[in-house]
Amino acid sequence: MTELKEHDAMTCRACGREERASEGYPCQGCQTFICLMCSFRGVVRCQKCAATHPQGDGSTTPPPAQ
Repeated sequence: MTELKEHDAMTCRACGREERASEGYPCQGCQTFICLMCSFRGVVRCQKCAATHPQGDGSTTPPPAQ
């Protein structure tokens, strides 16, 4: 029997990590993949969209850890 070699992962457009495709959210600007960890940190836009939008809501830099 042959072994299945499926790869169900996408690259986060905010941090660059590869995560499962089902565990993430779309960018608010262009709908590309944002991983779950970035979403938990408050990132809602990919690096490209964050560069074109003002630094307010949806920055790719997470808030400082406390």
